[in-house]
Amino acid sequence: MHFVDQATIVVRGGAGGNGCSAMLRPPFSRHPYASGGDGGPGGNAIMLADPQLATLLDFQFRHEFRAQRGHHGGNNNKTGARGEDRIVRVPVGTVAYDAETDHIVRDFITADEQVVVARGGKGGLGNANASRAIPGAPGQARRLRLELKLIADVGLIGFPNAGKSSLLRRISTAQPKVAAYPFTTRVPVLGVVSAGEDRSFVACDIPGLIEGASQGRGLGAQFLRHIERTRLLVHVIDMASTEGRDPVESYRRVNEELGAHSRVLLRRPQIIAANKMDIPEAAEHLQRFSEEIHEPVAAISCATGEGIPELIQMMWTQLRQLPATQRLVVDDE
Repeated sequence: MHFVDQATIVVRGGAGGNGCSAMLRPPFSRHPYASGGDGGPGGNAIMLADPQLATLLDFQFRHEFRAQRGHHGGNNNKTGARGEDRIVRVPVGTVAYDAETDHIVRDFITADEQVVVARGGKGGLGNANASRAIPGAPGQARRLRLELKLIADVGLIGFPNAGKSSLLRRISTAQPKVAAYPFTTRVPVLGVVSAGEDRSFVACDIPGLIEGASQGRGLGAQFLRHIERTRLLVHVIDMASTEGRDPVESYRRVNEELGAHSRVLLRRPQIIAANKMDIPEAAEHLQRFSEEIHEPVAAISCATGEGIPELIQMMWTQLRQLPATQRLVVDDE
């Protein structure tokens, strides 16, 4: 399945049904009277957060969604039926923007959450209630830009080949691709992590960042938005410098890219995971790293499993102290 996290669509409320123009003459009467009924209102376009969806792939092939028109009024004061609503299903974590104003319409963070995104038009009046029959009003039309920001408790960040995918495979049942070349992860991957009996959280492997990611270089820029939802970041560093990248510089460069994308991300709690500690050179690099970066470091090896249980408990302990996922914006009701 292709991972699609951006789309633009048009939603339209149904037009109101037309009012009816009709005359009725009762038996034994010479004076007919107006008896045209009102048209029914058009249906609304409603956006619904569906937990069964994982991407915005459906919107690559269909871009317009229209609710049903209201039924027309009939003679003998018959009112037209209301048009059926159109349900537009999106994944949980989708943010809907008005494409014209860039104003946020809704941030969907819970399953089955719904909001009317385009209202149906009012039904027209029949000549029984007006001097003449009136057509129904058109429904509201709106162009929306959709962005999917995955909801995860923990985001795994770091340079390519730091071991993020290997770590996710170690701590969860997720099976992201692992290989000895960079950018093996091309889409965010979610995994459920067990921290003991009745204790679990969701971790997300974010495709590797590189210098200039916030300006569009590499794959990381495309997926930086998914880090915005995470409550905790785990910064995975290749402490053995197997790619020739200095661990201290790696740490600083990734944080610079986070800050360039959003200053809020720099204030996000972060655990440093020093990976590849099974390689002899890693111990020397870790000592220098600790001297220059005065932050606690979890020494781990995804290859051997060293330090992994302790890292999971560190993540769980921090998550318990952090607030639940919040909406990115105030709803526009």
